[in-house]
Amino acid sequence: MKDVVIYTTNYCPYCRQAEKFLTDKGVPFQQVDVTDDDAMREKLIELSGGRRTVPQIFIGGEAIGGYSDMMTLHQKGQLEPKLNG
Repeated sequence: MKDVVIYTTNYCPYCRQAEKFLTDKGVPFQQVDVTDDDAMREKLIELSGGRRTVPQIFIGGEAIGGYSDMMTLHQKGQLEPKLNG
C-alpha cells in the first residue's frame, strides 16, 4: 500500500472526516498538522499546486485533493487502485 499523508488543522471538520474514513478502511496514514505552522502551510501550498484548504491528501506523493475529492475517487472505484497501485 502506498504512503498516505494528510495535512490538517485542529479546527477542520473535513480533516476529521477524512481521518475517520481512512481509519475505518484500515488505511494507515501520517497526519501533518499545519494549524500554527506557517512554514509548513506554505510548503503544503507548494506541494499541492497552490491549494490553500485542508485537508490536503497525498497518496504515494500524489496530491489527490481534499476530503470530497477522496470520496469522489472512492465512489468511482478509483481510490483502491491509487492506494494499492
